[in-house]
Amino acid sequence: MDFRLSDEQQQLRDTLARFVQKDYAFEKRKAILKSKDGWSREAWKQLAEMGLTALGLPEAHGGLPGNAVDTMVVMEVFGRGLVVEPYVATVVLGAELVGKAGSDAQQAAILPKVAAGEHLLALAHDEAGGRYELEHVATGAKKQGDHYLLNGAKTVVLHGAQADTLVVSARTSGAARDAKGISLFLVERKAAGVSVRDNPTHDGQRAAEVAFKNARGELLGKEGQGHALLEHAQARGIAALCAEAVGNMAALIEITLAYVKTRKQFGVPIGSFQALQHRMADMVMFVEQARSMAYLVAAKADATDAAERRRVVSAAKTFVGQAARFVGQQAVQLHGGIGVTDEANVSHYFKRLTLINATFGDADHHLGRFSDALLEPVEPAARKSAAA
Repeated sequence: MDFRLSDEQQQLRDTLARFVQKDYAFEKRKAILKSKDGWSREAWKQLAEMGLTALGLPEAHGGLPGNAVDTMVVMEVFGRGLVVEPYVATVVLGAELVGKAGSDAQQAAILPKVAAGEHLLALAHDEAGGRYELEHVATGAKKQGDHYLLNGAKTVVLHGAQADTLVVSARTSGAARDAKGISLFLVERKAAGVSVRDNPTHDGQRAAEVAFKNARGELLGKEGQGHALLEHAQARGIAALCAEAVGNMAALIEITLAYVKTRKQFGVPIGSFQALQHRMADMVMFVEQARSMAYLVAAKADATDAAERRRVVSAAKTFVGQAARFVGQQAVQLHGGIGVTDEANVSHYFKRLTLINATFGDADHHLGRFSDALLEPVEPAARKSAAA
């Protein structure tokens, strides 16, 4: 497998890196976090002008060619800059679902505005007590004429309060933990019967608690067939987060290396101590292994064999989660007490890594999921590919 980036992908990385360095420095990010919205519409407009909000969307609706590997390039740079704008919620999850399941009319109404940076989306799926289980959906939807009425509640909806339209999972049949019977709906955030409570998260992102009381929803895709769509969208989301974590950890190593070269103890830089050199080397090894897993999951995020995709996704999320914990802890410890203060950028990186691990299933969850996936049969085409 060729892991080299194309010239276009390298140019995209370089352009984004300049944006982060020039327009999204650490102090600028802190000011954004303290703002009323908690994210920057100005920065979002700049991302749209670079074509990032159109990446991977259908060209017929203003999109640009792109796949999970292109998203990986974007998210790795975002990880380095600790970018807090709702890119994963809007482009990676929301637009992906509308593009795959939406009718021509739904796509035409939403995707051009997303591509232009004028419309935000959010996936409202997780519910209290779900513990990362994708099929845990108790929110119900009943058909009434040409639409549906939704009742229930969603928790930790990433950028839910900032979204213009919510993509909501609700049950049209079956029991609360059945994979069958889950449908997807488009619900306007300001629609009657929708209540939203916005919260800042530990890492500077935003998440919302959303409740539906006879809220009007428009069916997205076929009734009862939302589980497979959610699984694929989550795979793309996990691939994006793995890439973000790699960029985050790479930045942490650079920051920590600069610190140990200048921080002196007993009259010499602490970076001259062999024990600390070994710890830095271990951090580098974890990051490079995590990078390999991020490349692999990006390449397999759109695999047609769902069983193979689940194995790769869980393997990547497990290892990247473990690496994030190790690298984050080592960076904080090597900085000493200042490493946990709000003034030090290292603490912000560590908090983001901690929340990346918890999003879409932590390392322990995916380790168990991976072991279960080993028992799933491999489709013949995938078996031949593995043998080759």
